[in-house]
Amino acid sequence: MNCDIRTREASADDAEALLTPYDFLSSDNERCPLELAKANISKISRIDGSAVLLGEINGVALTTCTLIVVPNLSRGGRPYAVIENVVTHRNHRGKGLGKAILDAACERAWNYECYKVMLSTGSTRPATLSFYESAGFEQSRTGFQKRRLPKRQEETS
Repeated sequence: MNCDIRTREASADDAEALLTPYDFLSSDNERCPLELAKANISKISRIDGSAVLLGEINGVALTTCTLIVVPNLSRGGRPYAVIENVVTHRNHRGKGLGKAILDAACERAWNYECYKVMLSTGSTRPATLSFYESAGFEQSRTGFQKRRLPKRQEETS
C-alpha cells in the first residue's frame, strides 16, 4: 500500500475535488452538479456512521467510496453497512489506494458495530473482481436489482 495516502471523511467543501475521481467511474457517468454534490455529502454525513470517504495524496483527491450504515432489526439490532461508488483516479490505480479507502470504510463500519459490510459491483472484469477479493471481500451472495436508470456501460480498458 502507498504509505502517503491519507483517508478521511469528506465534507461538502471537498465536493469539487471528489467529482474528479467520479469522472473515471465510466465513460457514460453523468457528472453530479456541484451544489447537489455538496448537499448530498452533507445528507450522507447526517446518517449516523455514514460518510463519503476520501483518499488523497498531497491534498489531491484520488480515491473515494460511500459508506452507508443501516440500522437493523435482526442480528441483535446491530447495523450493517453498504459500500457504493468505489472509484480511483485512472492514473493512480494499482498503487493500493482503492484498498486503502475500502479498509478505511470497513474500519469505520466496525467502529459503528456493523456485523457485515456489503459491496456490489456491476463489473464482470476479472481485474475488478480480483481487486475486491484482494481487499478481503468474498463473492458469497446473489444480488438482484431493479433499475430506474439504465445500467452503466462497462469500460474495456
